[in-house]
Amino acid sequence: MSSLNQPASSPSSSRLPEKIAVNILIAISASHLMNDMVQSMIPTMIPIFERSLSLNYTQSGLIQAVFLVTASILQPIVGIYNDRHPRPFSLTVGMAASLAGVLVLSVATNYLWILLAAALIGTGSSVFHPESSRVARMASGGQHGLAQSIFQVGGYAGAALGPLLAATLIIPHGQHMLAAVGLVALLAIGVLTGVGFWSRRQQRRPKRAATAQAPVTLPPSRVRFLLIILGCLVFSKAFYMASMNTFFVLYLTKTFTMSIQNAQYYLFAFLASVAIGALAGGPIGDRIGRKAVIWFSILGVLPFTLILPHANPFWTGVLTVIIGLILSSAFSAILVYAQELVPGKVGLIAGLFFGLSFGLGGVGAVALGWLADHTSITFVYKVCAFLPAIGMLAICLPNTRKVKG
Repeated sequence: MSSLNQPASSPSSSRLPEKIAVNILIAISASHLMNDMVQSMIPTMIPIFERSLSLNYTQSGLIQAVFLVTASILQPIVGIYNDRHPRPFSLTVGMAASLAGVLVLSVATNYLWILLAAALIGTGSSVFHPESSRVARMASGGQHGLAQSIFQVGGYAGAALGPLLAATLIIPHGQHMLAAVGLVALLAIGVLTGVGFWSRRQQRRPKRAATAQAPVTLPPSRVRFLLIILGCLVFSKAFYMASMNTFFVLYLTKTFTMSIQNAQYYLFAFLASVAIGALAGGPIGDRIGRKAVIWFSILGVLPFTLILPHANPFWTGVLTVIIGLILSSAFSAILVYAQELVPGKVGLIAGLFFGLSFGLGGVGAVALGWLADHTSITFVYKVCAFLPAIGMLAICLPNTRKVKG
């Protein structure tokens, strides 16, 4: 039996501090920013490699796919292991792998080296996300949605800085400037070491008696069904995000004959709006229920995605900002909803859903690249425009404030 409310007792909740640990949430969010800034170098470099190595859309998508698949495979395993045997300093190890990956990317001169760099950064990401999400919940003081949003906004902000760095640093000065991004990874290693010491102290604290109300339970079969529904919603978001992260710059350059540098600014605007929108989803879900946030975030973006492939450059910029603001609030709400479905398995659920998001994004990058090769990049965006319609499945989710089992 599982709960949609806060669990009465679980390994993670029993160690929650009495008050929200703001300094740790800021540190873990800042680390998420630095981690995702490093990993954002993969999609931002794809248009550059596409020209320098004469890659087709499928090969371009495969670069992103290698990163996303390696980032997804290990995440549930890491989550399960850390639920049972917490390793506070695993975050530092994961960031070291990302550091190695970005250094390889800075000197890569052929396609295989690029794929190796993508795999190293993906491996680092697979270690980082489930454990850092678990730490964010430990530091939440019971405000789980707020904590996940603070954690998520750091990642989205880091992803947004990738195109900006590409436009201002890498494109003007060359690929070797990626090595400077390694300094960001080194800083993150220092921050995460401090977080590791805090996490270890939390694990050594004696367990507290739970004070939350008895949870409302659901049958295991219903829990599995709801997890599948949530997975379908993640599929919708991940495929659309894959279309934007991997091919949006190429879409702009091909459709509007825009320079790569200017197109990177458009991508930055989209990802910055994603970062802003991410901060809202968790706390709003804490107040009004997560179903409402999930419903609005996935399905509510549909009218704007349908218009996007037919817009001129100005309205393309406006629409992408609106899409980013709305779509980004979904993941925090989905993740916390799933964690409440399966109490006591914070790392497992974080690893599963982060892994699913990354894995589906990888599949989407290759599938959409293949579709673009056989049709056109504009046709890809016309197809992806209908993905948010999958948000209709949110009607199957019980309201967390009204469910009775």
